[in-house]
Amino acid sequence: MKFLLSTFLFISTFGLLVAQDQATSIRVYEILQTKCANCHSNGNPRAGLDLEGSGNTLLEKANAVYKNIVGVTPKNNTAQAKGYQLVQPGRIDKSFLFKKINNGLDKTMVLEEGEAEMMPLSGDITNVEKELIRQWILWGAPKEGEVVSEALVKDFYGGKGAMAFPDNPPPAPHPSEGFQLKMGPFFMPPAGETELYLKYQLDNEESIEVNRIEVMMSNFSHHFIIYDYGSEADEVPEGYRFDQDHTQDVSFVASVAESQNILLPEKTAFFWDRHHVLDLNSHYINYDTDKVYQSEAYVNVYTQPRGEALHRMNSTLIPNFRINIPNTGDLITETAAIKYAPFLGDFIPSEVFAWSIGGHTHRYGAGYKVWTMKDDQKEELIYDGSCPEGVPGCIAPFFDYQHIPIRHWDNFLHLDLREGLFHEAKYINDGPESVSWGPTSKDEMMLFGLFYITDTTGLELNLTTSTKVVDPVFQGVKVFPNPMVNHATMILPNDLGVVDFKLFDMVGKEVKRVNGIRNGYLRIEKGTLPEGMYIYTLKDEQGRQFSDKLIIGK
Repeated sequence: MKFLLSTFLFISTFGLLVAQDQATSIRVYEILQTKCANCHSNGNPRAGLDLEGSGNTLLEKANAVYKNIVGVTPKNNTAQAKGYQLVQPGRIDKSFLFKKINNGLDKTMVLEEGEAEMMPLSGDITNVEKELIRQWILWGAPKEGEVVSEALVKDFYGGKGAMAFPDNPPPAPHPSEGFQLKMGPFFMPPAGETELYLKYQLDNEESIEVNRIEVMMSNFSHHFIIYDYGSEADEVPEGYRFDQDHTQDVSFVASVAESQNILLPEKTAFFWDRHHVLDLNSHYINYDTDKVYQSEAYVNVYTQPRGEALHRMNSTLIPNFRINIPNTGDLITETAAIKYAPFLGDFIPSEVFAWSIGGHTHRYGAGYKVWTMKDDQKEELIYDGSCPEGVPGCIAPFFDYQHIPIRHWDNFLHLDLREGLFHEAKYINDGPESVSWGPTSKDEMMLFGLFYITDTTGLELNLTTSTKVVDPVFQGVKVFPNPMVNHATMILPNDLGVVDFKLFDMVGKEVKRVNGIRNGYLRIEKGTLPEGMYIYTLKDEQGRQFSDKLIIGK
């Protein structure tokens, strides 16, 4: 399913500077002259590689070397067989020149048999110089602009740095099981913030089924999102970019706020075509006020033999862009409904079987809930971001916007989206200014992710039509008649003990309360309440809770 997310607009960033006096490409050329041109001169280019360049000016020589290395196939037969270029913009893992000078800087890259010795032969190249070359490649090997501050890199390698993975990078899957993607590193100054995108084409020579995605990042990460271009994204530039640039159709794959292992249900998978193209989105915040931070994220992708999955796993983000959170310090509630309509057919189907739901806000978030709908009214609460694992009804709800839980249904939850879903987020803005929808941590967001399949044939499931988890002590609670007209009677189990009753309308306002019920039944009077749907709750002396619908009809 394609989901256009162009409304994310552009991404603000702090601390990474562009378009300064000296282009990073010129700085890279200077490093190559100082450390490599003795063996790779214009007059005697070892292995046919001229890193000196020809011309009358520095710029002419630098441009000549640029043409000699960017997008050029190396002479080395082993590197050719792997599809390397000397410099492949955006991809250090496919840039043979960097692999030759790496020498331990990037622990995920080592020279292998047939790739000859490291460069330069003297080994006389500093980590700062290697990092400048690495960053230049990661940012797309541009001819113009300073893609990273050299002073920032010097501070990092001069003892003022901190790393997302200070020990070692996480191990990759065995090649028989899958492969690893890496986004990074990129650098942030103390108290800085950066959100970047990176187009990433896979090497799969045939279509694959992905049944597990493991995302690994540090606790300085705000989020990591995987998008899916499919097989074509020629108009999207190579290398890091600030702009989301989702002007063509792009699917949502997965979003996490912390390291997470996403293991899809048996017989389901993401289906990725040959040479599939993803878009990786990493958002980091440097909470350290003294050190430069080296940000990285790793994604282990696990595959299974083709044909094992009976159904494609789909995923989408459902946002509410129309939020405005004033800085009054008051509790603000924002709501929105999403419902299938024929013109939204490419965005959301009429009927799905949900595997998981997870909400997302920024720092002012104080709650996130999702309900099913019936007759344009909220019906059943199916997700509560303030409860462990997102399961509603917890005794002590607590909302942590940095670790909002994701709820899963092992047997899937049947959702009729012609009726719709209703989501609600709460905020308390005690900051210096009002905020609205935006991409940085100083803005706010309201969206939830939905993973689903559209058919369950062959899965042999006990489909979930209700998410209600009923504590055994509340088994036997009955309300009749329901719908009621003037009054209803609630029958309570004999051994339930003392309970409190509350009745809420569909915007969450408490409209009736009875405390200390101990005689096994309760008469509920309509009084002045208008017709409509209500939610009642029962809570016993141990703090256990039960809720259900009550309808007041004509």
